[in-house]
Formats: sequence, C-alpha cells, structure tokens
Amino acid sequence: MQLATHAPNQPWALQDAKAQFSALFEQAFRGTPQRVTRRGKDAVVVISASEYEALQASAESKKTAKPLNFIEHLLAIPKLPDGEYVEFERMEMPYREIEFP
Repeated sequence: MQLATHAPNQPWALQDAKAQFSALFEQAFRGTPQRVTRRGKDAVVVISASEYEALQASAESKKTAKPLNFIEHLLAIPKLPDGEYVEFERMEMPYREIEFP
C-alpha cells in the first residue's frame, strides 16, 4: 500500500496525521521535524529520538553552565578570520549646539 506524500514544510492536520502516521513517522525519523495542527493551530511537533536526545543534552548543559562575566562574553563573540574586517558606513548626523553656563 502506497501512502500519499505530504508536502514538505507543511503542517499535518491531526486527521491526516492519524491516517498517514507511517509517512509522518518516516519523515520525522529521517530528521525532518513534523508539525501537527489541531483545529488549525499548532499542537505538537514530532521529532526523531536522536534530535530529542540532542535537545535534552543541550538544555541540560545550559542549566549547569556557569554564566559568563562581561569580559568572557565579549571574548566568546565569533571572530572573523585573520586579515578580514567589516567596514561600516557612518551616518551623517548634524551636530547640536551645547551652551555651557
């Protein structure tokens, strides 16, 4: 029996997800999260067990990670390869007059 294919990146209506659970399962198992709606609103997302484990591990590591201080935060910012830089264009802004008493 050949199941109808489901459009990628489109949510499943609950009734369709029930009727074609094998297709939903296969797509989730292959690494494509499957969104299921109920009454037109997002209800659940079906993901593979390996993706779930990776999400759990990531959440756990964030819970136990020591917060960075300001200097560590700045040092953790991704850097450009040596010799490369980004040039920003400065906006022309009028100066304002300041009166000192």
